[in-house]
Amino acid sequence: MSIERTLLAPGHAISRLIRGGWQLAGDHGPVDRASLNDGFLAGYDAGITTLDCADIYTGVEAMIGDFRRHLAQARGAEALARLKVHTKFVPDLDGLAHLSFADVEAIIDRSRARLGMERLDLVQFHWWDYGLGDPVAALHHLARLRADGRIAHIAGTNFDAAHLAQFAAAGVPLASIQVQYSLLDRRPAGAFAATAAASGTGLLCYGTLAGGFLSARWLGQPDPAAILTNRSLIKYRLIIDECGGWDAFQGLLETLGAIAASHDVPLSAVAARWVLDQPQVAAIIIGARDASHLADTLAIATVRLSPADHARIAAALPAGPQGDVYALERDRTGRHGRIMKYGLNKG
Repeated sequence: MSIERTLLAPGHAISRLIRGGWQLAGDHGPVDRASLNDGFLAGYDAGITTLDCADIYTGVEAMIGDFRRHLAQARGAEALARLKVHTKFVPDLDGLAHLSFADVEAIIDRSRARLGMERLDLVQFHWWDYGLGDPVAALHHLARLRADGRIAHIAGTNFDAAHLAQFAAAGVPLASIQVQYSLLDRRPAGAFAATAAASGTGLLCYGTLAGGFLSARWLGQPDPAAILTNRSLIKYRLIIDECGGWDAFQGLLETLGAIAASHDVPLSAVAARWVLDQPQVAAIIIGARDASHLADTLAIATVRLSPADHARIAAALPAGPQGDVYALERDRTGRHGRIMKYGLNKG
């Protein structure tokens, strides 16, 4: 079965499975640069024609720039045109209060150079603290760069529903919004998804596998909280605490494992398909350092959950984190906010 595609914005068709780039930026284990392009190409040939990265993912825009050149040589100009690259604009926390057009322009032009693109396909902007500076002004700076051809589409990441509505009212609705969305974290459901729908904003969902916790690897295993070093696992282990802890999480894994067995797919494929089935979800982002888990990722495209499957999952769902999208993470004094890095855009 081929990987589904969707039209995220006019002229911007993407695969509903997106390869994420955070795991390539360090703190997630070694990256084999010699085989990186082969891994990207294997995913592309399988139908994963959309890549996600960020200006603050150290070295990743340059890696994808290298792959774009490799793809053009290996598959030709038409294949390169089919590839879509989503990057981010994440100004540092200490620069928000005085962010100028020149600051925005410099970061966007640096991304263009790293990626080897005259026009960036999609720029997702983030704002660390709503109390500092003016995100609407930054949005208009990005719109100015879109008008002169340096950006094709403007999107966001980790904004709440109120800001989605504010941006639409300011005349610059977001093409998409990247949010954390999984069986463990369902904050984007309901009112947030409805607000996104009102402005034609698709959800691009990260954390759908909770850094790998939503997989058979962790079924029946003891709580590893005290020994975690991988940044993704540290982040998502905190989300498991918001869901009632390790024992409650194990109950969910048992249900997912039974459903996966009935479909003859990995447990992770069931967890990911559940997110793809949610209202307003355009695509999900699956992070990877290499192509070793590509078969498991492709299984997401084959599985279809029945109404009975969805009912079984609903009965097993833990409470999960509450409040607005990304609200817990915005509290820099709290457990979720303290693990963030707020000044990675200086380099």
